Amino acid sequence: MALTVSLILAGIAIGLLSLYAADVAVAMSSDSDHGFLPLDHMQRGMGLGGPALILPIIAFFISRKEPSKGLGIMIIISGILIILGGVVVLANPAPAAETSDRDPMASMAMMFVPAAIQLALGGIKISKS
Repeated sequence: MALTVSLILAGIAIGLLSLYAADVAVAMSSDSDHGFLPLDHMQRGMGLGGPALILPIIAFFISRKEPSKGLGIMIIISGILIILGGVVVLANPAPAAETSDRDPMASMAMMFVPAAIQLALGGIKISKS
């Protein structure tokens, strides 16, 4: 039961990340502030990115006693998608209208640290399976 819930949570996280990436791609290809979802970059990050950072970690701990290579792979995929998204953000600087007073390195650390944790947890899950 716990493994099924964990697989669903990891699947939701991957789905959210895919939706996030598609919405950002549409927003980048047009001159608008939002993609096909009526969300600005902050709402998109909090609504789609936030849960996608947390759900795979929760999935790991829910099923920590049950072996599952599939779940480990899903957690690693989630971490890789977050890292790829961060690389795209770094490669494409935000327009002047989207810049803020926040330190860009702190914003990147907020993405890369959970992604690194996800990669490690996915590796642990695979190695214990």
